[in-house]
Amino acid sequence: MTRISFIKYSLLAAIVAVLGACQGKTAQKPEPLQVMTFNIRLDVASDSLNSWPYRKANVAQLISYYAPDLLGMQEVLPNQLADLKQALPQYTALGVGRDDGKAAGEYCPVFFNTARFELLKHGDFSLSEQPETFGVKGWDAECNRVCTWALLKDKLSGGQVAYFNTHLDHIGTTARREGVRLVMQKMQELAPGVPAILTGDFNCGPEEEPSQVLETGGMKNALKVAGISYGPTWSFHDFGRVPLAERPLLDYVYVTPQIDVVRCRVIQDTPAGGGYYSDHNPVLAEVTCR
Repeated sequence: MTRISFIKYSLLAAIVAVLGACQGKTAQKPEPLQVMTFNIRLDVASDSLNSWPYRKANVAQLISYYAPDLLGMQEVLPNQLADLKQALPQYTALGVGRDDGKAAGEYCPVFFNTARFELLKHGDFSLSEQPETFGVKGWDAECNRVCTWALLKDKLSGGQVAYFNTHLDHIGTTARREGVRLVMQKMQELAPGVPAILTGDFNCGPEEEPSQVLETGGMKNALKVAGISYGPTWSFHDFGRVPLAERPLLDYVYVTPQIDVVRCRVIQDTPAGGGYYSDHNPVLAEVTCR
């Protein structure tokens, strides 16, 4: 082989190797993310044997078993947040109390798997006409409400994902509608173009206005679009007191178009020793970011 032929052969071999490597990279499947939303029910003594001291170990065990990469919870009081942080050291927890933007009142915390994600930025806003002011009731709401968000870098893929978690009002129909509109607006302001996930207790059914606002805006209900959906069609049961036929679906995982939903499940588990984890079932979705 002449020197010129050898150089041509070497260049051709290098090109083939590079193309092969690129093809291999393109064919590689995106690493899935497990996303859970869970209204854990606030700590009130009137719940008797269903109150938090009797449930907290089981709640932590359920979360550890399903091991979501991203977890949004609702109705979390400061003492409950402290219990969960201690029981779930594999997560970083973010959020503020809704009453003062610090530590008073219920949280809608975001928990993320510290080994999987790097935190880029995070924050909180109230669901009201004054999103930077906490402790105020928005529109026709019965309670003041809050949303916690985080912009995260996936250590496996190098990509970014924005995660928002909230709890819509249980009375105000205008507050629910305007609350999700505000969340979508904040997604565009805080993480433009970034794949985004919204979890929460919406306090309404999947065909009601908040869901329609989200879907019209391009977001997808994980239970509707999942390749595989499993479990009951309801998530709220009030510690088993709501008749089976009357139990509503109130808890959701929503994603932007850049995210595919592989599977989604309403988890109907109960603890081995009896009782309940909460008055809501958690919802777990497996998603991939394109």
